[in-house]
Amino acid sequence: MDKNTITGFVLIAIVLIGFSWYSKPSEEQQRAAFVQDPIRKVEQQKAEAAKKQAAKKAAEEKAKQEADTTALFHAAMQPTTATPVVLKNDKVELTLSSKGATVEKAVVKGYKDRNGKPDVTLFDGKEQQLNFLLATKEANIATQDLNFKVEEASDTAVTFVAYAGNDRLIALHYHLAEDYLLHMGLQVHGMQGLFAPNYGQIDVNWKGKLRQQERGFTFENRYATLTYKEKDNSTDYLNETKEEVDKPIEEALDWVAFKDQFFSAIMIAKNGFSSNALLTSIPQEKGSGYLKQYEAKLKTAFDPTGKEITELEFYFGPNDFRILQNASESSSFGKDLELKKLVYLGWPIVRWINRFFTIYVFDWLSKIFPMGIVLILITLLLKAITYPLVKKSYMSSAKMRVLKPKLEEATKQYNNPEDQMQKQQAMMQEYAKYGVSPLSGCLPMLIQMPIWIAMFNFVPNAIQLRGEKFLWIDDLSTYDPIVEWGTHIWGIGDHLSLTCILFCVANVLYSWMTMRQQRDQMVGQQAEQMKMMQWMMYLMPLMFFFMFNDYSSGLNFYYFVSLFMSAAIMFILRKTTNDEKLLAILEARYKENKNNPKKTSGLAARLQAMQEQQQEMLRKRQELERKKSQLNKK
Repeated sequence: MDKNTITGFVLIAIVLIGFSWYSKPSEEQQRAAFVQDPIRKVEQQKAEAAKKQAAKKAAEEKAKQEADTTALFHAAMQPTTATPVVLKNDKVELTLSSKGATVEKAVVKGYKDRNGKPDVTLFDGKEQQLNFLLATKEANIATQDLNFKVEEASDTAVTFVAYAGNDRLIALHYHLAEDYLLHMGLQVHGMQGLFAPNYGQIDVNWKGKLRQQERGFTFENRYATLTYKEKDNSTDYLNETKEEVDKPIEEALDWVAFKDQFFSAIMIAKNGFSSNALLTSIPQEKGSGYLKQYEAKLKTAFDPTGKEITELEFYFGPNDFRILQNASESSSFGKDLELKKLVYLGWPIVRWINRFFTIYVFDWLSKIFPMGIVLILITLLLKAITYPLVKKSYMSSAKMRVLKPKLEEATKQYNNPEDQMQKQQAMMQEYAKYGVSPLSGCLPMLIQMPIWIAMFNFVPNAIQLRGEKFLWIDDLSTYDPIVEWGTHIWGIGDHLSLTCILFCVANVLYSWMTMRQQRDQMVGQQAEQMKMMQWMMYLMPLMFFFMFNDYSSGLNFYYFVSLFMSAAIMFILRKTTNDEKLLAILEARYKENKNNPKKTSGLAARLQAMQEQQQEMLRKRQELERKKSQLNKK
């Protein structure tokens, strides 16, 4: 850096310092600013206060304008004491409030609640709310804000009317049928000019908190779903475990149900609910006393002239297949509502078993015997029906067991791991000589699986088991604890269910007998592999324990009895089977087949062809690897 550059920087610094000193306010100016600063703050506070006052005045003006636009219902919106009206029959008791003119309490008779009281209260007070929203040209009219007058009230019918002056009114008519159906009609009068010319739908906003009605929160929550039926289609539901908020439903709907495990509140529209309904389901915390929080934002037909009535029906009652079936038939709307589908019976094949067998047998037996005995008798009946299949399966295993020495002799040259394909083929050929099919023991057992699954779907949804006692079980519809503790343990919960333990013990016994039977028929390395598999089979009952500890004692009891009987049948068949006579029969069949050879056909032929094809592919692969090895050596 040269001398001239340094001189330039110094001069610039002197100019900047001098300008700063020259611009500095004098002491008098500083004192004036010190005095004026509080004044400035006061003025700012006044300005902010004026701004707030203006905002408040604007809000008041807006509220006044809104009050003016709904002045026709000014009298109906004045604070007053709500008048309760009770509609009842021998099935249900409904309390309606003049504030909003909707049902505020629903009590289902003849079913005890979880505290032992004689009736079940589905909801009360703010737990369920229904609002009809009418959008006029000037403002929205919400029926939940109106105080209706009670007219023409009786034990089964009532009319609520909200007057607006100038002969204008909104009327809601209710009529309770002899069962669980409540018919409602909404009609306006003298209000046609308040709506837009093309106005033809009313908004329906339905909210509800689903009470916990049963002892087992987790198990009950699994069957509590917001369910709906699409128009000209089947039913569907929101996810029972996840939170879904304002989920749009593209199809038009016939009804929406706030469903619990054993009870439902259903809203049905005569003209259906239009497409793009918004449905909400929010799971609640355990211990809150509630399972789900539901909401349905719907639209249905509305006539502003008042000539046509907006008609709805409500069902407040049990999820009983027969009762729901009768409610669909007794509906005044003349539609196939299929309310019975609220009782889930499983997938198509399983549903047919429950629909056309289990329900009929269950209804017939339950008229004569207690529910615990009914479960035992149904198990006995199913075992009697499936006994031929079970016996066929067992005899197939017994045939393979008595042929085991012959199979070991015929396949002893195929003990190397690479010879397993030839060994399998040799075994199939040996079985064919004696007329034995290994698959004949598997197929009958697979046929029984739909029955197990059918009962898995039927028993938890059978309201007839609710509150029923049997032996040590207080309630067949929920778990039966022998030990309970206050802390939740992951995988177990807060209790131990005795029927679940019995089911798992019976499962271990049945698995042990099955594994023993299969081990007796295994040849060579198959027996060694079976030892590893048996530990997995013994772990399954432990897995079932973690799954079924929260399940209903009725379901666990059915599985316990079923497995115990299966083990007993297997034990009896084993004791009554003479292996020497069975082997003699097979030897006779072998001689007959030898003298009159029959061409293998059907599934056995296809399996043999597949094995031969695989063997040929294995031979070619080995030949290719041998050639590659020779080329590498060269």
